[in-house]
Order: sequence, then C-alpha cells, then structure tokens
Amino acid sequence: MKRRRFVQALAAAPAVPVLLAQQVAPPATTQQPAVNPQMVPGGTRGGFGSMEDLQKLDVVSPDDAASMVQRFCTVDQFAALQKLSDTMMPPMKGMPGALEAKAPEFLDFLLGHSLADRQQIYKLGLDALNAQSRKSFSKTFAKLDASQITELLTPPLKRPWTYDPPADPLERFLRAFKADVRTATTNSKEYSVAAAANGAGAGGGGRRGGGLGLYWNSLD
Repeated sequence: MKRRRFVQALAAAPAVPVLLAQQVAPPATTQQPAVNPQMVPGGTRGGFGSMEDLQKLDVVSPDDAASMVQRFCTVDQFAALQKLSDTMMPPMKGMPGALEAKAPEFLDFLLGHSLADRQQIYKLGLDALNAQSRKSFSKTFAKLDASQITELLTPPLKRPWTYDPPADPLERFLRAFKADVRTATTNSKEYSVAAAANGAGAGGGGRRGGGLGLYWNSLD
C-alpha cells in the first residue's frame, strides 16, 4: 500500500509545476490612457473625427527652409571671411563665386565642428588680417577697397611655398583658406546647378562631377 502511494506521488510530481503555473495570476495589462475626443479636431463626445478633419500642414523643401546660422566667427572675423572669400573666389565665366555659393557661411559652420588646431588657424589668421588692416589703413579688412586688399595680401601670398607650414599666423591661414574656399564653393548646390546649366558636367569644362547633384547642403 505504501509502495502504491509512492508510485502515485512520483507520477504526479511533474504535474505540480504545471499546476502551480496555472494558478499564477496573469500579468496585468497596461491600460491605455483614455483619449478625450474633444481634443481631436472634428471629434465629438460620441467618437473621433475623421482623418480629413485633421489640420493639414504645409511642407517645404529643407533647402528652402534651412538657413545657415553664424556660430564660430565673431562679427569682425566673419566680415573678414566674407570679404576674403569674395576676393579669392569671385564669380567667373557664368559660375557663382564664394558669396553666391554661401561658402563663408558653410566654412563658419564647419569650423564650429572642427578640431581645435583648425579653429586656431582661422581665429589667429582672421584676427591678424584685421589687425594688419587697422595698422595699415585704420579700418577692418571688410572695409578695404580692391587696391588696399591687393597691397595687404600680395606679400604673404607671393612668398615661396615651403613644405612646413608658415610660422606667420596670416600666411598659415591664407594657405589653408585658399583650398578651403575653393572646395566649399565648387561643392555647393549653386555651383552644381550652374555647372549643369553650362554643360560643365557633360565634359564641357569646369570642375569634375559638375551637375551630378553631389554637393553640401546649407542645413543647420
């Protein structure tokens, strides 16, 4: 009799965890907060409004809505950057210049996300540009005329190229800036559109890849 009860208990043992699991209460479901139909445009106390009743929002292209925000240069530095950009990369042969391509705005944005060494080159260079302008002509670089700019920039730009970066902050800045402003201009949307219109992208001259739509966007 004892043996029979032992066998019965052993046979019933695997069923115990199952029975216990069945007795565990199911987890409570998260109740969704009630939606007030009055908060839905067109809604009533009896139900929700239709999708057609929802307010329609006008959408525009990011290129049309976005605008560059000055974030790195000071007012005097940025004014000098604009003047220098126009000097180094003016409009030519139907192609937009640096100002039309918004290259100064892009460079200012890029500098805000650059390494400290690159930022230092631009800060010291632009400050030196304004300092020499004030010393020679008693005004900032942005207010110089063409002849004054030529007189100020010719010496540092005419110095022979060396493998090592120049020690002078202005010369070092100008070397970096010449490449940067050209790249920023020729890779802008404005330049790409003009290149396509002029046939530059089809082998008619101009920069390589013009008109292919590969350009940086003026997005914040």
